[in-house]
Amino acid sequence: MCVVCGCAAPGPVQHQHPHQHAHTASGDLHYGTGAARVSVPGMSQARAIKLEADVLGANNAIAAQNRAHFMSHHVSAYNLVSSPGSGKTTLLCATIEALKQRAPGLPVAVIEGDQQTTHDADRIRATGAPAIQVNTGKGCHLDAPMVADAFAHLHHHAHHDHEPSLLFIENVGNLVCPAMWDLGERAKVAVLSVTEGEDKPLKYPDLFAAASLMVLNKTDLLPHLDFDVAQCIDYARRVNPGIEVLLVSAKTGVGMDAWLDWLLQA
Repeated sequence: MCVVCGCAAPGPVQHQHPHQHAHTASGDLHYGTGAARVSVPGMSQARAIKLEADVLGANNAIAAQNRAHFMSHHVSAYNLVSSPGSGKTTLLCATIEALKQRAPGLPVAVIEGDQQTTHDADRIRATGAPAIQVNTGKGCHLDAPMVADAFAHLHHHAHHDHEPSLLFIENVGNLVCPAMWDLGERAKVAVLSVTEGEDKPLKYPDLFAAASLMVLNKTDLLPHLDFDVAQCIDYARRVNPGIEVLLVSAKTGVGMDAWLDWLLQA
């Protein structure tokens, strides 16, 4: 959990507390069975819970401000979360190009999150859409203050105060930490490539539980893979019965109309 793994402000450490874990009959070890659902060397479960509440509370206050700011500017913000290599940036580039045909004149901007480089923001800018790169260093996710700073630099919204616009927030590639951080977005979108395996929703349930939509991306590769689409959808709905699912290929354009419908429904 990133609240206590070092990328958020640390609290004082309590010593002499063993790991909190459980054994199974097979000898497997489960370190997420305590009240905090995480085990940190030298930290009690109570301290981990307190630290998480403090850090997330401060973040959520800024997220609420972000949400109000987005609403005041008629911005629909979507937080795209996935593992590295799922095709988020390619999907965004294809989305921006498709929106030029589907909704010409609709302002679109992107906040790009990575540890280093501006490669993804440069790809977005090549489509003509404004983008701000947020490099997190050792941080494994974007947080609400980062998004607030980035949005303040996207001057395009100041000229469209009375027009709807879209803001995509491409989070750092990570299936764990971004799940718990509210950025002020309208919804989280989990992007899962069919090259990753259909069991990801069960392995990383917090992310898929927090997402409103799962985009199964790179579906053009399905003929070459052993990927069970129905099983993947079933797994996702076990952890989130209300999650919507779209099958998309950013490369071929299959499913893009349904994706645009979902984005523009507001």
